[in-house]
Amino acid sequence: MDELTREHGPQPLDKMMEQWKLTNHELVETSTEQLSHKQMQKARKGRQLTLPMMQKVARAFNIAIWNRLKKDEKEAYFEYMHRHLFNYAKGYDPSWEDPNQPLFPQ
Repeated sequence: MDELTREHGPQPLDKMMEQWKLTNHELVETSTEQLSHKQMQKARKGRQLTLPMMQKVARAFNIAIWNRLKKDEKEAYFEYMHRHLFNYAKGYDPSWEDPNQPLFPQ
């Protein structure tokens, strides 16, 4: 695999973290799976990750959001999968609309 195919540019994860007002540090702190700041930086910038790493980032992302939601908001929350966060993941749909938009912090 050459260098060009491993760099995918800024990921949907990056934009979604901005919409949810989350930082790399918050996801690292939230994760129970030893997620590092370097791994988060690579994930956001589009360095190709393995499937297990994409899933680890997705779990930390969901937990960080879940911890911020009120009880009634948790019932409406749609849990993100890795295919929603990475444009090179199998099953990624560029026309997908985020059902959590009403829950974004103001």
